Amino acid sequence: MGLSKIRIGGVPEHFNMPVHLAIENGEFKKRGLDVEWITFQGGTGQMTKALRDGEIDVCILLTEGIIADIIKGNPSKIISEYVITPLTWGIHTSVKNELQQHKDIYDKRYAISRFGSGSHLMSIVDANLEGKKIKDEQFNVIKNLDGALESLEALETDVFYWEKYTTKPWVDKGDLKRVGEFITPWPCFMIAATNKILEEQPENIIRLLRVIHDSCDSFMQSEYAIKIVSERMNQKMEDVARWFHSTEWSIHGWVSEKMLKSVMYYLKAADIVADNATTEDLVWVRKK
Repeated sequence: MGLSKIRIGGVPEHFNMPVHLAIENGEFKKRGLDVEWITFQGGTGQMTKALRDGEIDVCILLTEGIIADIIKGNPSKIISEYVITPLTWGIHTSVKNELQQHKDIYDKRYAISRFGSGSHLMSIVDANLEGKKIKDEQFNVIKNLDGALESLEALETDVFYWEKYTTKPWVDKGDLKRVGEFITPWPCFMIAATNKILEEQPENIIRLLRVIHDSCDSFMQSEYAIKIVSERMNQKMEDVARWFHSTEWSIHGWVSEKMLKSVMYYLKAADIVADNATTEDLVWVRKK
């Protein structure tokens, strides 16, 4: 009997190194799983669409993005927390742009990877916390980081939210200017799976999570983790060290109900989900 195939997706960022190492070390195969990794350059918005369309079975994606999309009808469930520390978003513009300060961004033109993505939702939440509201016409869809670099450089857009350490090489080179930071008030990444694979392969999903959690545990204890990320992601050791020591991965499948309610509060306050939305049916409940 062949191995059970599971397609798992995520962004090409350092957070997903534990999963890549588990694949390379054959940890999934030891549990009878054939795991195929699919990279999504377009981030969470691209992944929620892939889950909806059945192009992927499991994704590692931003907490606020998957919660909002499940509420809006995505036939998927959160199956575990993944990174339990907040995400630090860098707020960027072109070095040619006159924009200098975070407080001056809210009437500008925003580059977003797509509607429903983290770069979209975070800008709305950030503005809401400052008592501001961003209009739909301020958003320009640029698909991914490369698209943002082009758009900002051409001064077609003014503001772009993306994970701080992922964009730091461009800031260091002088291709981007960081005018501020925004820290999410919740854990940054969740693991989600389609209802279809949860119904068809529940035991394999449990095995998948065991491997991921074990690999995250090993990665956090590894003396080589910083060096591996530095070499593979082409980032300075000191930058990776700062990131690594401010990041914690989950080593179990528990999902905090308080966390879900807190995210829901902010999503409602920012008019991203309806006022009557609830946290019911967001999380996979394993059958006894």
